[in-house]
Amino acid sequence: MTVEQVCPPVFLAFAHEMVAAAAAVIRPYFRQRIEIAAKADASPVTEADRAAEMTMRRMIEDRFPDHGIRGEEFGHSKADAEWVWVLDPIDGTKSFASGSLAFGTQIALLYQGMPLLGIIDQPITEERWIGRRGWPTLFNGTQIHTSATSCLNEAIVYTSAMEQFDVQGRERFSDLAAGARFTRLSHDCYAAGLLALGSVDLLVESKVFDYDILPQIPIIEGAGGVISDWEGRPLDDASHYETVLMAANKTLHTAALERLRRK
Repeated sequence: MTVEQVCPPVFLAFAHEMVAAAAAVIRPYFRQRIEIAAKADASPVTEADRAAEMTMRRMIEDRFPDHGIRGEEFGHSKADAEWVWVLDPIDGTKSFASGSLAFGTQIALLYQGMPLLGIIDQPITEERWIGRRGWPTLFNGTQIHTSATSCLNEAIVYTSAMEQFDVQGRERFSDLAAGARFTRLSHDCYAAGLLALGSVDLLVESKVFDYDILPQIPIIEGAGGVISDWEGRPLDDASHYETVLMAANKTLHTAALERLRRK
């Protein structure tokens, strides 16, 4: 089955419509004093998160009623459907709520569990990454590629949140970071976009969810990057990912795995 058959252009066009609609909802809330609530796992959520996801869910239900939905804020619907949309209305809610631009809306489209389409959209700066399995990744319509950095001591490493690492995970990450050029924290999906652009060389995560990672897989791989867990195993479709390593290329991926190896 060809990419065109598996991921019809109508779905890509619809994904563009959804992130545009979500952006229209999100923008009026940005850098406003809004209420920040805590979810059951203590992570923050705002009215903007909920309103943006509800907007996208309604669009899917109206246009493609047979499709499933897996959303961060409102859970699963028809999760066993052949086609499933994965929605993360604001990835980086802490950044959004504090006025930082390091956040974005993420969408993935799964076909029989495989992420075929991924979008990261920054609704304020109007930056948009599009990844489709089998196609080169596009940034605002222009093809992009990950960096050629192959030596760990020249690599720029990002991670979203050190508090996500357990004790052993923190030690392993610290060992990797010690061998790198420098490390930056708390950019969430925007860091994956920077990796695809070639600005960041390694992205290391722990204890993240499907709506965090699935949209990023086609984007990173379509730009030439490599994704696995910290043991080098491929990421199988799951609701929760204990460890994630994204690298600009295979050589750097191998070097990073050597530093992350369990003690």
